[in-house]
Amino acid sequence: MPHAQKAATITAAQLRHLLRVTDATSRYPERDRLVLLLGVTCAMRITEIARLTVEDVLLPSGAVRDEVSLRASITKGCRQRCVFLTHDDTRQALDAYIEWRWVKGHATELDRRRYRGLAPATPLIVSRRGAGFSLNRKPRVLAGGELEDYWACDALQAHVSGLYRAAGLQECSSHTGRRTFANRLLAKGHEPETIQQLLGHAHLDHTDAYLDVKVEVLEAMFAGAL
Repeated sequence: MPHAQKAATITAAQLRHLLRVTDATSRYPERDRLVLLLGVTCAMRITEIARLTVEDVLLPSGAVRDEVSLRASITKGCRQRCVFLTHDDTRQALDAYIEWRWVKGHATELDRRRYRGLAPATPLIVSRRGAGFSLNRKPRVLAGGELEDYWACDALQAHVSGLYRAAGLQECSSHTGRRTFANRLLAKGHEPETIQQLLGHAHLDHTDAYLDVKVEVLEAMFAGAL
C-alpha cells in the first residue's frame, strides 16, 4: 500500500520568508505568526494548538509558563507530554498576540492583573469571531483493529496550510512545523529516541516516519563506522 505523501520540511530561510509573508498578508498576523511558531518550535499538532487554553500557557500573574503541560485529553494519542515555550521568537509572538487579543476584546476580563486580562479557561487561539475554532470528531483504526474517535480541527488545519501556500511553499501543510522540528533535531545530532519523546510518540517507528535522513548523513555514518 503506498504511503501518504509527507508534508515538506522548511529551512530557516524559508521560515523567515513564511513569517514575513504572513505578517504582510494575513488578516490576523499576530495570531497566525504564533500558530506557525508553536508548530515549528514546539512540535505541536494543529488540534493541540486549537485546544490550548489561556491558563495552559499563562500563570495567574500573567507570566508565561516556560513548561506547558499538554493534557492527555487534548493530544492525539491521549498521552500527556510537555513542551517548552523557551524560543525567543515564540515568546515574543505570544506577547504580541495576547496584547492584540486584549485590544480586540476577545474573551477578556476587567482585571488585567490576572492572566493579562484574558479569561483563563478560554481557548488561547481564537477565530475571527473571538471564539475557539470548531472541532470535528473523526474515526480512526488502532493497531489492533479497534475503532476510536478523535478530535480534529479541520478549519485551523486548512487555514495554516493556506498560509504556507500564500508564501509559495506548495508542498507544505499544517504538519510541516512538526516535521521541521523533528528533522532539525536529527540534523543537530539528537537521538531518534529523544525526538520520539518530544513528539509524544508511543513507538519509535512513528517517529522514524517523520525523519528524512540525507545522503550526506548516511555517507558520514559509513565513513565513521570504524
